[in-house]
Amino acid sequence: MTATPGLIPRGARNPGSQGALRHLNQERLVEFLLANGPSTQAELARGTGLSTATVSNIVRDMATKGVVATSPVTSSGRRALLVQLTDTGDVAVGVDFGRRHVRIVLATLGYDVIAEEQVALEPGYDVLGAVREASSLLDRMLVEGGHDRESVLAVGVGIPGPIDRRTGTVLQGAILPEWVGITRRELEDVFGFPVMVDNDANLGALAEVTWGANRGERNIIFVKIGTGIGAGLILNGQPYYGFLGITGELGHTPVAEHGVICRCGNRGCLESVASTSVMLESLGRGAGAAVTTADILRRGLDKDPAVLRVVSDAGTAIGRAIGNIANVINPELVLIGGPLVGLGDALLDPIRHGIQHNALPIIAGTTSVRVSSLGDRAESLGAAAIVIQGALAGNE
Repeated sequence: MTATPGLIPRGARNPGSQGALRHLNQERLVEFLLANGPSTQAELARGTGLSTATVSNIVRDMATKGVVATSPVTSSGRRALLVQLTDTGDVAVGVDFGRRHVRIVLATLGYDVIAEEQVALEPGYDVLGAVREASSLLDRMLVEGGHDRESVLAVGVGIPGPIDRRTGTVLQGAILPEWVGITRRELEDVFGFPVMVDNDANLGALAEVTWGANRGERNIIFVKIGTGIGAGLILNGQPYYGFLGITGELGHTPVAEHGVICRCGNRGCLESVASTSVMLESLGRGAGAAVTTADILRRGLDKDPAVLRVVSDAGTAIGRAIGNIANVINPELVLIGGPLVGLGDALLDPIRHGIQHNALPIIAGTTSVRVSSLGDRAESLGAAAIVIQGALAGNE
């Protein structure tokens, strides 16, 4: 099974298509088999709520691709077909590049993580140098796991910036300016594998509905709060990318008419009011020493009034921006990711308040707000998920 460079799963291109529905149903079967082990087609139909005809068609397709194996059995005195996931030996790779780290996961087509490592990167790192370092780490992980390079389907890469999905190019506006202009082809040249590249918030959202405790949620907003503020959208069970792939740029939503000029060129963007960088700058004035996100977490949990005020102001502004989006897409769930989620309700309550301020009462009242279930693993798991989904979709 070979992944196509730059493959975009069909469901991501057209969330309302038959291909998207088939892919979602396929995921439900895989989840059931992972949770319950080998099952008959009748058990799969009962467990997933799908019709027996739908299950039969999906199983036939997955068996052709080698993802499942089938064998005749007798169940309740009747002949039946037993279905079980197979170890195809194929490996999906997920890579997440952050401001100071790169994390890599290896996973099977059955959504089983078989290896995971993270290494630190120097701030302001040379991009292609960091990619070469990630490639060397990947090679070592493959060797240690006994996997040959031919088993790698593709490498999914998450980057904190907008991606033009037509060309796989990182666009102006990336929180790490060193990445601007980097293309998918350059990443493929270094890794030596087909590469699928996406924005890190998009991948965090995808991970939450494929790996996390929120599997099966159909409409969510995943917001990553860090040096930048980005959102990933899941609509009708599928990632939403818009026309070019530039969606969820929540940090560049204007919230202060007379605010400072943002790096994007606009004035008073959310990122210039509520990012972790702004919080650190506010708390560092007169402190005599640099303040870190770890300090915010520690002092916030100790109920430091200055930290709680800064976090509350930022959270309220973020919540108001989310409320505007909620009025448009009516999500069932808002998930918050990033380095400050350890603050819990000290961060979530202001966000909830901001949503209530800007969203319609019925929308605010029916939208849950929680922290990410996957923590700092979300983006790398999402990167592996786009590879798995592309493979299971059969490059349609």
